[in-house]
Amino acid sequence: GWTVDNITADAATAVDSSPLFLSTGISLAQVSVCVWAQDWPEPDKELVDKYEGLKAVFLKRLVNAWEKAKDAIQPALESSPTGGQAKEIFEEMRKRPRVESAIKIIGGLASELEPVVDKARMALLGAYGQYLRPYIGEHLDKAITNIKPVLDTVLPHEG
Repeated sequence: GWTVDNITADAATAVDSSPLFLSTGISLAQVSVCVWAQDWPEPDKELVDKYEGLKAVFLKRLVNAWEKAKDAIQPALESSPTGGQAKEIFEEMRKRPRVESAIKIIGGLASELEPVVDKARMALLGAYGQYLRPYIGEHLDKAITNIKPVLDTVLPHEG
């Protein structure tokens, strides 16, 4: 019969014994590197500005929702015995050197990756502007315009 152990053992044997798998993996890696190494069209300034504006409003929505949730939950947590314990544990963890180091490392990685992420974002915006926007841009713009009133009600971007 078929069992998970049999399937995983058969798959492991197939992967270990197949040079085709290795060559396929290398080929896929080369293709993915080639795709990102190629020059993508530069996005239009208007598209970048529109994207940055939408991103800024979305981030404001998230921050506002976080603040409202925190303001709503904080009194309940402070009045409950487990909420006070959780707050103490959190404060103690923040003071530990390993946690501080981890926070610094994650912050450093984020700042190191920022140019890579920005380049990928610009490449995707350029590809969207060149290849997809002529076909779906108007529909996407209408969808964004139609969802804004719902988001303004459910997840407002201003206090």
